Amino acid sequence: MGRDDPHQFLIAPDPARAGLTRTVDGVDEAGVRQTIQVVEERPLTIFLNGQEIVTAMTIGDFPEYLALGFLRNQGMLRDGETVKGVDFDEELETVVVRTDGATTYEEKLKKKTRTSGCAVGTVFGDMMEGLEELTLPEAPVRTSWLYALAKTINTTPSLYLEAGAIHGTVLCEKDRPLVYMEDVGRHNAVDKIAGWMLSEGVGGADKILYTTGRLTSEMVIKCAHMGIPVLVSRSGFTAWGVDIARQVGLTLIGRMRGNRFTCLAGEDRLIRDADPAHVKAEDRKHGRKGEDT
Repeated sequence: MGRDDPHQFLIAPDPARAGLTRTVDGVDEAGVRQTIQVVEERPLTIFLNGQEIVTAMTIGDFPEYLALGFLRNQGMLRDGETVKGVDFDEELETVVVRTDGATTYEEKLKKKTRTSGCAVGTVFGDMMEGLEELTLPEAPVRTSWLYALAKTINTTPSLYLEAGAIHGTVLCEKDRPLVYMEDVGRHNAVDKIAGWMLSEGVGGADKILYTTGRLTSEMVIKCAHMGIPVLVSRSGFTAWGVDIARQVGLTLIGRMRGNRFTCLAGEDRLIRDADPAHVKAEDRKHGRKGEDT
């Protein structure tokens, strides 16, 4: 695969993949009949060894990565813990992650709190653990990278462009997108990235995470625990998300559209090597359907 071509992803969306969308008939505001593609949802139950952890609504692709990433981002898979196997049963709609340790998360599951996220946006009581000691690497960010990433990602064929009602998250290195995951919930898309990184042994110190969803506290926490020092979004911020980003040294950039963006944390790490006046404004046809702002 040619790594010099910015459109050559390691994993890219496949909007034509069977089972991800369904054709639905309806009418528009003028009463004219139309046929559109809508995203399918299906449940996926995640087990850690013999214990049921959660049921997530998902589009159904990359279930193994979703399970691994969810467990890792919730602190249920620790550094050094050996994953012995990940088994997906399509008929039962379950993924079982097997490790070399015992599973005792009954109390953790009892104290889970629903957050502002869509789909399965849950944060467990100890998800904040470790943030006090966590400091992300001071990675420089070139504005030329941001503009190049936005252009490539926004013009890449995806369910996000095809059907809407979905979020995209992209793991990037400098100005090159690497892995592009989509799901009905932005947290699921991030967890798929985390699961891929865990499976492939990929570190986050030199990476950028680009997402279409809001920059909430949970999104920032997940990015920090993944060791990624830069988080970029088309959408806006929450105050707590900004506070946590500043605490851990994460560069937080939102409202990234065309030649515009807003940086609310880590602005001293921005290298302004591209003149915004020379960056083409975003084409309206690339606007996202059902975008979560």
